[in-house]
Amino acid sequence: MSKVMVMNHPLIQHKLTLIRDKNTSPKDFRALLNEVALLMAYEVTRDLPLKEVEIETPICRTKSKMISGRQIGVVPILRAGLGMVDGILELVPAAKMGHIGLYRDPATMKPVEYYCKLPIDAEQRDIILVDPMLATGGSAVAAIDCIKKRGCKSIKLMNLIAAPEGIAVVQAAHPDVDIFVAAVDEKLNEHSYIVPGLGDAGDRLFGTK
Repeated sequence: MSKVMVMNHPLIQHKLTLIRDKNTSPKDFRALLNEVALLMAYEVTRDLPLKEVEIETPICRTKSKMISGRQIGVVPILRAGLGMVDGILELVPAAKMGHIGLYRDPATMKPVEYYCKLPIDAEQRDIILVDPMLATGGSAVAAIDCIKKRGCKSIKLMNLIAAPEGIAVVQAAHPDVDIFVAAVDEKLNEHSYIVPGLGDAGDRLFGTK
């Protein structure tokens, strides 16, 4: 079973409270989401492999550490996932980006892929799939399916807030994908919104309804 890491760092929790507040403006919401994504990316990338290299400082030659091996790919689920990308890229500017678009079929209520474009070398990268909310888990599972079909094997899921129901669905479908969140909330309501949650992340991010 995959692991679920809840990031309890005080800065993340403080900013998450501001993000949840219904009075936070779209401008501040975007800035805060970007900041939290950067802080979360620090933890998500903790296990990147290192190699020892020799360099010359202004004083002398010495051995030091650099990241080695696989590079990172950042893949947001459209549209709300876009709000988390800049923070990650600020921390890991060499990462390449992909995009996955999904919509919910009104008849079956299941996610349908309408767009998926990944870096050309995606299968050689550690993929970080990002979406602010992990509610029912349907979109996350469909997005991971899409990524795996294109040959990717190293995938991590990064969400701001998750519901227990969504975590269980992702773990059942993809037990090899670790989940990183800032909070696990109480439950889903009858409309599949996370409680207490923060509302619709996409609408709050872009000021739409």
